[in-house]
Amino acid sequence: MLKTKFFHQIKCVFLFLSTSLVVFILYWLSIAQTNDDKMPFMRTGLQSEFSAQNMQNFDEDLVVIYNRVPKTGSTSFVNLCYDLFKRNKFHIAHINVTGNMHVLSLPNQIKFARNVSSWQAMKPAFYHGHVAYLDFTKFGIAQKPIYINLIRKPLDRLISYYYFLRYGDDYRPYLVRHKAGDTMTFDDCVEQKKPDCDVSNMWLQIPFFCGHHAECWVPGSEWALQQAKSNLVREYFLVGVTEQMDEFISMLELSLPRFFKGATDHFATSAKSHLRKTKTKIEPKDVTVKAIQDTAIWQMENELYEFAVDQFQFLKKKYKLPGKDKNVVQDFFYEKIKPKLGNGAKK
Repeated sequence: MLKTKFFHQIKCVFLFLSTSLVVFILYWLSIAQTNDDKMPFMRTGLQSEFSAQNMQNFDEDLVVIYNRVPKTGSTSFVNLCYDLFKRNKFHIAHINVTGNMHVLSLPNQIKFARNVSSWQAMKPAFYHGHVAYLDFTKFGIAQKPIYINLIRKPLDRLISYYYFLRYGDDYRPYLVRHKAGDTMTFDDCVEQKKPDCDVSNMWLQIPFFCGHHAECWVPGSEWALQQAKSNLVREYFLVGVTEQMDEFISMLELSLPRFFKGATDHFATSAKSHLRKTKTKIEPKDVTVKAIQDTAIWQMENELYEFAVDQFQFLKKKYKLPGKDKNVVQDFFYEKIKPKLGNGAKK
């Protein structure tokens, strides 16, 4: 009797353990199925050597080109990058073109494109210089660099440059500028129709985004404006505006941490945001502003500026999720993955 009762107890225990094991296995199989069909990218990547090795290779091969427009705050931004290159372990170089020419000769175009693409010892690299946009695909380059830029209100940029040539700035205060000693105000210059304040001098941001085509450098060209707008959204990773440089830097840190990790805090706590200011600058009179704004060139340059502002605001807005919680960022994931990724499947 005791023996029968003992075997019965053993049988119950075995049955309980077997049932628990089956439930446990089914539970983990359901989790595996869920993970196979729905895979958060931002948190787990592809949960394989792809996200670790291939993403690392992508970061180490990055080339960023900042074809900086003069008098848009570019010195402040570039010096921030020079502060970051050691900390974030990337290379940085200034593109110095003979005679400050903004367009490269044809031989130099192909030489520059091939050099930047194949110079492995220089990667990851950040290049900067006052050079118009160059399309690398024309030269058979498969992996194009990432372009970024800053743009400024066109009249503000022109006035800043006008007084900069006369009074210099606080970055290199002892350097004698080209128009040193000329105290004529911008208002008087416009009234007297002098060449230094001619509205054609404003035609610079459009050709910088337009590129190396001859038509890009024809003041007032509608084709150049449309090409510049097309390049801005198709060929540039991010274009910020001078008046919102801190937000431009924050977007770069979020998007390209390989280069810009720590940039936001460093910019906020250092003197980089006020690195280069024109020493003397007189605000124009209303009549002067109206005279400039009545011209086709200002209207085109301003159209590009407003276009860039709209695009920048659009990208900033899409980073955050709509709703009450402003700290929730956008994410994405893969789901319904077929066939299922097994140990032997290609990632």
